[in-house]
Amino acid sequence: MDFLRPESWEEALAARAERPDALPIHGGTDVMVELNFDLRRPAALLDLGAVRELARWETLPDGTLRVGAGVPYARVITGLGDRLPGLAQAARTVGSPQIRNRGTVGGNLGAASPAGDAHPPLLAAGAVYEVESAARGVRLIPAAEFYAGVKRNTLAPDELIRAFRQTPVAGPQYFSKIGPRNAMVIAVCSFALALFPAERRVGTGLGSAAPTPRRAYAAEEFLAAEADWDADLDDAVAGRFAELVRAAASPIDDVRGTAEYRRHALGVLARRTLTWAWNDHRKGARACA
Repeated sequence: MDFLRPESWEEALAARAERPDALPIHGGTDVMVELNFDLRRPAALLDLGAVRELARWETLPDGTLRVGAGVPYARVITGLGDRLPGLAQAARTVGSPQIRNRGTVGGNLGAASPAGDAHPPLLAAGAVYEVESAARGVRLIPAAEFYAGVKRNTLAPDELIRAFRQTPVAGPQYFSKIGPRNAMVIAVCSFALALFPAERRVGTGLGSAAPTPRRAYAAEEFLAAEADWDADLDDAVAGRFAELVRAAASPIDDVRGTAEYRRHALGVLARRTLTWAWNDHRKGARACA
């Protein structure tokens, strides 16, 4: 197995173009497990850990946050938690402190696992993924269009994930997941919710509930149209929202849970996160009154 370690983004793109069979790696929290268990044996590893610009973030002129693919979960929590609260909540549930110090959002995106914790909050918030190739330059992919199948994404063979872009928090955001234990666990299912009160808009994200991470579009449209944004949350509206979230899932039976359990749990998570988020929304509205 060859080991490639570029020191700049330009070198990384050139290496990717020359060796499309090389597996990109940054924190290695997923890849090294697969190598240790002999589940994967790539022809080469493309280590991006020395590419410093991937570990930075910036605010673009339009106010959008651009976060490098190499920013670890720990820094998302400490440095961006106030602006990306849904993603920060998900990051707190990732593995142990050691894993959060090494693991990156870009690595989660590259793996494209339906159980990845970063996917639901990024979907709910309407994030966009920035990818690049040496030949064609930068391409922006909306989160909802990025996932192609189980552990498959829409990257071309010569492309690398450079960053993700997301508008800073415009309303309450929440993430919740269920696992076989309370910590250091892969999700049996997970759910993220983002409210955009000024636009009367809703975003959702489901994890471990289908072949790919996905949004519950019908649930979003129902809540945006039927909820009274100037009043407390109606129980019937919350119940119907939970039903539509359940209906958006297409889970499987596996060693971590049955499909029916996952659907039931998603309904519980949807109603719970909606209650939390709506309470925050109403508190903010009262404070401004």
